[in-house]
Amino acid sequence: PSSVSAAFQEYLRHLGLQEFPCGLGSWVGIWEGTAVGRGTRLPLPLLSPCPQNKSRSNAHRSPGAEPAGLEEAVPPGEESPEALLELLRDRHSPWALSPDCSPLDRLLREVAVLAPELLHGSGVFQAVRSLRILDRGVEEVDEGLLRFQQLEELVLIGNHISRVPSGHLPRTLRVLELCCNAVCDLQDLCAQPPPELQHLGLGYNRLCGPSQEKHLTLDFWPNLVSLDLSFNSLTDLLGLVSQLTTLQNLRILVLQGNPLALTPTYRGFLVDSLPKLSLLDDIYIWPEERQHFCGLARQPELIMSGARVVVSIGEMKGLPNPEAFQQLEVGSEGPVITYSYCVTYEF
Repeated sequence: PSSVSAAFQEYLRHLGLQEFPCGLGSWVGIWEGTAVGRGTRLPLPLLSPCPQNKSRSNAHRSPGAEPAGLEEAVPPGEESPEALLELLRDRHSPWALSPDCSPLDRLLREVAVLAPELLHGSGVFQAVRSLRILDRGVEEVDEGLLRFQQLEELVLIGNHISRVPSGHLPRTLRVLELCCNAVCDLQDLCAQPPPELQHLGLGYNRLCGPSQEKHLTLDFWPNLVSLDLSFNSLTDLLGLVSQLTTLQNLRILVLQGNPLALTPTYRGFLVDSLPKLSLLDDIYIWPEERQHFCGLARQPELIMSGARVVVSIGEMKGLPNPEAFQQLEVGSEGPVITYSYCVTYEF
């Protein structure tokens, strides 16, 4: 799927919300005389559909009506919602959810049993508060996300997203995790950012300064508590800190893996510049450390704008020995073979 919406539709098909024991309709399970109960090993059923059960097909209730509950009387020959739920919960059932399923998996499948009509149309989007789409090849954060009017957490780790139009993000978002994507610019994300966002994860992307720092201020993220910018290409430590100081609620910051983290006074300068910070690069800031670096924020001249890296090569294997060519006599008509090598370092 190329978009978040397409990935979500594929996820719904995988859940089988319209298949037994979920969805609307009637199902008669022939259990060969074995009772359906908690902890009972269930034989594989022989299922045969029958005309719709009135107790399970009330898909056109009035808007104010309550969904069918477990306490409602079930006509003879029909399964109760409680029995159908047991098929999802009993670990011996062929329809049981896997132990490592997500809370959203369990929620949607159980809602599809108790009140399947709620998952028709836009109802399924109202039930989702946390959406996690990991490593699915998603490239587009599309406008379809606006249908998730109750969404609080959006996790899109390991995809191929390069642009994040903030106008396509639900305003209810509190967590936005975009780690391991291809985001190279924050301008689109900051056009209309979710006002209640508390965590922004942009680690392992393609952000490079100094043009990005201007988007990391209180004007865009008034409630931000946690910010992950690790393993990008940010270089301007002074410029970044000048913007981060406006984030009054910031308590967790991850910057490791950026070139700016190579400066000798990197940690001390950040600790003293952001007095409300509790965690820096996943390391707790103790009062003793803060006291040790006290005053460093007032000495920006100690921040070096460059770094020198010395690389020593101890041994190289698999290359011709140059001493063998030095044995040729001067003026010899023998062939002269020249080897050249290119070594590339990535930081």
